[in-house]
Amino acid sequence: MVLSLPGHAAEPTPDATVRKAYEVTQKTLDGGGEPPWRPPHRDALMSKNLAALFARDDRYQDESGDIGHVGADPFINGQDGEVKDLQIGLAGKASRGRARVVASFRSFGQKMAVRFLMVEEGGGWRIDDIVNRIDGKAYSIRAALSQPYDCGSFMGKPCSR
Repeated sequence: MVLSLPGHAAEPTPDATVRKAYEVTQKTLDGGGEPPWRPPHRDALMSKNLAALFARDDRYQDESGDIGHVGADPFINGQDGEVKDLQIGLAGKASRGRARVVASFRSFGQKMAVRFLMVEEGGGWRIDDIVNRIDGKAYSIRAALSQPYDCGSFMGKPCSR
């Protein structure tokens, strides 16, 4: 017997996963639901490792009352934005369970491009990193979320709110 959990099934292609993430992003921008990096979407769209890093950031925010390591929406590369004229495509061929996908769109008239590093995991493709350009430099969400926190139960130092 095959059991499928709704919301946890991975997409069959790298670009389909990113397309699904932008469907969720659009709903969030329209004022409904959680963003792609939060439950219930996180486990379906992201690799186990990246999902764990986002979960740790959420836990830090809950325990400290402060903003975590991600202060903006990585899918729109900003705190506010819109997604117009969305185009999603593979950047090269998928190889050995890894792929790169680029999402291009307009946000308030400005051209945006968000790069996704994808990994084949759990029977489908999941986001393993999100890379934006800020002031001409690449900014990896994975690298940001991997930084230590000042406090938190996972740091062995309780936060005082």
